[in-house]
Amino acid sequence: MVEKADVGLERKFSFLKGGDPDTGTVLWSDGVDVVRKPLADAMNAKNVAFLLGAGCSSSWSGGQEVGIPTMAPLAKEFTKTHDLDDAAFPTAAERKDLETIYGIKLNDAEYARNLERLMELLFSMRFVLRRSSHDNVVDGRKLVESIIDKVRAFLWDKCTNGKFAHGDTTVLKLYETFYRKLVLRDRSLPRPWVFTTNYDVFNETAMDRLGLPYANGFSGVVERRFNPATFRYALAEQLDVSSKKWSAVDGFVYLCKLHGSITWTEDDHGLFPIRETAPGNVPGKVMIYPTPAKQNSSLGSPYSDLFREFQSRIVREQSVLFTMGYAFGDEHINNIIYQALTIPTFRLVIFVDPTLDGEIAKLRELDDPRIWIIGGDGRIDGRKAHYFDTIVEEFMPQRPAERIDDAVRKVLETMAPHKMDQE
Repeated sequence: MVEKADVGLERKFSFLKGGDPDTGTVLWSDGVDVVRKPLADAMNAKNVAFLLGAGCSSSWSGGQEVGIPTMAPLAKEFTKTHDLDDAAFPTAAERKDLETIYGIKLNDAEYARNLERLMELLFSMRFVLRRSSHDNVVDGRKLVESIIDKVRAFLWDKCTNGKFAHGDTTVLKLYETFYRKLVLRDRSLPRPWVFTTNYDVFNETAMDRLGLPYANGFSGVVERRFNPATFRYALAEQLDVSSKKWSAVDGFVYLCKLHGSITWTEDDHGLFPIRETAPGNVPGKVMIYPTPAKQNSSLGSPYSDLFREFQSRIVREQSVLFTMGYAFGDEHINNIIYQALTIPTFRLVIFVDPTLDGEIAKLRELDDPRIWIIGGDGRIDGRKAHYFDTIVEEFMPQRPAERIDDAVRKVLETMAPHKMDQE
């Protein structure tokens, strides 16, 4: 890998492309075409999939979080000790019992950095305690279930009550721009797939506002229930009634929410118990599971179906997987990606801090030309090359059709009759 000389304090980012000596450090002043052109080619591959992690729904503006915090700050907030008990968080008594009975400290570094690790532990404990026949585990089971309920309520609140829910459209606009650029693929190519570990509804809301049709595994109108067979369907338009010719509708997207959603609930409706509803005012029985490491949950429906779709999509011939806002902290997902790397035609494009240790360091050390790692400093202070806003605004291909989209949006905003004019 050959790096350009550092010119003073000029901002730069990394574009690591395996053993390619022409990739390395890139100066922002040299332009982004060095990344944008290869990405445009990759996005026109036969099979394209995207994996959006928690980082995509997090955004800072004016020194404040206007989206949804990532797992690290969420874990820090939930596990910290409070001077006075707060019903929304583990109480002092619950903390003491958890440590005394099970030897678990909520403020241990492992849990204070990653809320997924805590959830994995709690779900595993509940699985064992529910199956124990000993009477003396009843109190312990209630303790664990109480903390699980608080974690769920905490996550639900973060996904529904933030600045984005009170008028701030920063994150939503980024998602809209992402999908506007994504759907401009040739209609002869298979439709793109978007996989996400997020529970929020930014993806659905963005596509709804853009008028883009999508399949998310649910069917129905009044009662939308999960049926994996819908992933086999495509939306098409009839071109010639007499000859029965059909063509796929432009802009169709497949969306898979690998860890569940704040809009999913479970009831006793036979073969299709998973229902999709609008986010309510209380958490209820929302199906959000931060990690698939608790195998008992992730391998049951609908999670088994969603992970199967993820695996089957990225192992196809000439597949490209783009990961954004994902730091490879999920072992189940990582294993599926690593399996795909055994296929010669598979390519992996990772937007992440290239200096991270752990899984990112291992991927970097592979020196595999099929693995691209893009990240580092952004064009200006406070931004990073691997942040979702930079990916969408700087690196994703700029198409002439975007000017038409802007013109259409301006017509909708300007020419739409105002309520006062109608009265």
